[in-house]
Amino acid sequence: MTPAKHQYSILKQICQHIPAHLVSKLSRSFGIDKQSRTFSCWSHIVSMLHVQIAHSLSLNDVSDTLRNHSGALTPIRRATPPSRNGLSHANRVRDPLMAETLFWEVLSHIQNKHLDFGRGHKYSGLPRRFKRAIYAVDSTTIQLVANCIDWAKHRRRKAAAKCHMQLNLQTFLPQFAIVKEASTHDSTEAYQLCQDLKSGEIAVFDKAYVDFKHLADLDRRELFWVTRAKDNMKYRFVKQNTEPKGNIQYDALIELEMPKSREAYPKKLRLVKAYVEINGEKKLMKFITNNMQWAPSSICDLYKCRWGIEVFFKQIKQTLQLSDFLGHSQKAILWQVWTAMLAYILIRYIGFLGQWKGAFSRLFTLLRGVLFSRLDVFSVMAPCGTARGSPRMVGSPQQAYLPGFNM
Repeated sequence: MTPAKHQYSILKQICQHIPAHLVSKLSRSFGIDKQSRTFSCWSHIVSMLHVQIAHSLSLNDVSDTLRNHSGALTPIRRATPPSRNGLSHANRVRDPLMAETLFWEVLSHIQNKHLDFGRGHKYSGLPRRFKRAIYAVDSTTIQLVANCIDWAKHRRRKAAAKCHMQLNLQTFLPQFAIVKEASTHDSTEAYQLCQDLKSGEIAVFDKAYVDFKHLADLDRRELFWVTRAKDNMKYRFVKQNTEPKGNIQYDALIELEMPKSREAYPKKLRLVKAYVEINGEKKLMKFITNNMQWAPSSICDLYKCRWGIEVFFKQIKQTLQLSDFLGHSQKAILWQVWTAMLAYILIRYIGFLGQWKGAFSRLFTLLRGVLFSRLDVFSVMAPCGTARGSPRMVGSPQQAYLPGFNM
């Protein structure tokens, strides 16, 4: 089936899901409208979205491409192509907090418009028996060039930024994120990452985020949490909670032994030691939680579903442009990271409206290939379903029936 023609380009159809008033309102709020004379803030956003979706490799790449397609940019609310120096200057001096705010505003707008946006995603590692909201907290490292980026150096020959994220595992959408240099420990960001969680919800995180004072705060707020126990955690057994069964080695209530840790978390903890299958091999792990009622197998399953945030990080880092950066300043890096997140949300939304059943990476490459074509975005998606399976093999040749011939 040939894709239907459309009045506007695919890029225009993606950008139109950003509310028309929002960018101008934010540019006034952050004072960016006073910094822009020929290169407007809206043109800046469109250019950075093109960087992400087209995988532009350099400033020359994006400026030359958009200049050659300037006719397709004009219908996108009168966007204009940037010069090389103009785009570099905008990334270097304009406040990236505007790009961050724009991301959250667009996500909120889409979620308010479609309450079921994000439901039915393809990640299947979530335990279905839990009706509560489950959030995974983790971070991913974005490697940078050490000899050019002083602000992000965390080792003598290494520089990196870190994206700390709280991901809703039911919708596979970010709920909170911090992007900063990688020199700080994960546990220092735990308070801020979990500050908006509500009573009865579940937080799952790796042992890098274990801070007993923070865990006590979550327990006080009546939040449930599951994490792995650190190897050097000192504790004493209080009593057995349930009988060992199957892969569960033991399930016990414990108290922390070290004075500082016990002062931070004076209540009892639940410790579950179990064999968990990882890449086809069983590995012995220790989990701690503040919930005393769940089955031990449920605690293991909850921690296993934390892998969903690793799938999310892999999804955005292997498709969006987060490996080659157009600038070395902190503001330029943050502009590129937050517009990458914005591009992710817009493409997910296009897939949601078109009832796309394939992978995000497949949809991304499909749209990237026809970015400036005047085709209807949903008709482009229609003939590109998942690949069919191998043809059915027949054990013996079937006899053909030909009319008029005696058998």
